[in-house]
Amino acid sequence: METPVTSKVSYGAEPGLRFALLLDGCGGCTQLDIARARRWKPDDGIIWLHFERDHAAAADWINRESGLDSFVTEALLEEETRPRVEPVADGLLIILRGVCATAPEEEPEKQTDIDLVPLHMWVDVNKVISLRDSGHYITALRDIRRALEKGKGPHRTGDLLALIGDKLVRDLEPVLDAMDEEVDELDEMIFHGEASEVRQRLKLLRRRSVQLRRYLAPQRDALNRIEHDDAPWLLERDKLRMREVIDKLMRFIEYLDAIRDRTGILHDDLSTVISERIARNSNRLAALAALLLPPSVVAGLFGMNVGGIPGVNDTWAFVIIVMFVTITSIATLWLLRRIGWL
Repeated sequence: METPVTSKVSYGAEPGLRFALLLDGCGGCTQLDIARARRWKPDDGIIWLHFERDHAAAADWINRESGLDSFVTEALLEEETRPRVEPVADGLLIILRGVCATAPEEEPEKQTDIDLVPLHMWVDVNKVISLRDSGHYITALRDIRRALEKGKGPHRTGDLLALIGDKLVRDLEPVLDAMDEEVDELDEMIFHGEASEVRQRLKLLRRRSVQLRRYLAPQRDALNRIEHDDAPWLLERDKLRMREVIDKLMRFIEYLDAIRDRTGILHDDLSTVISERIARNSNRLAALAALLLPPSVVAGLFGMNVGGIPGVNDTWAFVIIVMFVTITSIATLWLLRRIGWL
């Protein structure tokens, strides 16, 4: 067995392989290259291989060298997946969703687009294989890798699986907090009558909450199935930790439902504000048309090109007409105010 030495892990040095770690059972790890990973034997200890699912080299290794059942390899490389857990022999095929930043970890200032991306895993007593799509960086795995570098990581595969589940759910909290803050901001904007840019943001927020709910509900069921699995490498402490993770995830789902309900209420409020604004503008236009009606009638009558129009030869006729129109407009204005149109 190789002597485990905790060292700085090189990330993405091999094509399709993000990292290969040999856990020392004490919280540390040894980095392996692909050649040493091929020579690995169960007696050497626990190995953790993390691949890019959509890389040809990773797919070739999974199909040819992983030693897994064809059903498992097909599921690991599948494109469109939802969270689920399938026991196969003494291992577990696990598909979960994790918070992802679409910018490299070396450029944290660009990590602005947060989303949930699939994480495919095979876990048994001495081997963990995980895959995620290239261009995505699951923060939960990054944190566990860094803990292993410092000698403070998981000791066993059950410990590692429970920790992955814990950190996947933990990373949901800032996403939901940001959504809740945005709901508060939109509520304030509607309250202060700033509804011009609210509609588009509210539509995106509602769509985002529905999408998150779509994956978190089956993820809860998947984690629940892990907790109740009979795998011998899942100790009681691992199941207890997974139970706590499930409880936290259930609270987050309820939190997400509350956000979705609030966005529905905000949508109704926004529709009410817009309807009131339309009605108010319609009243103003109707009042303006009423104010212009007397001058329009007078102008129409005296503007006809026919004989017999009074005042044609009277010097004061124009002044009299202007005074009449003015008095009529003032009377119309008073009447509109009286009936509440203005």
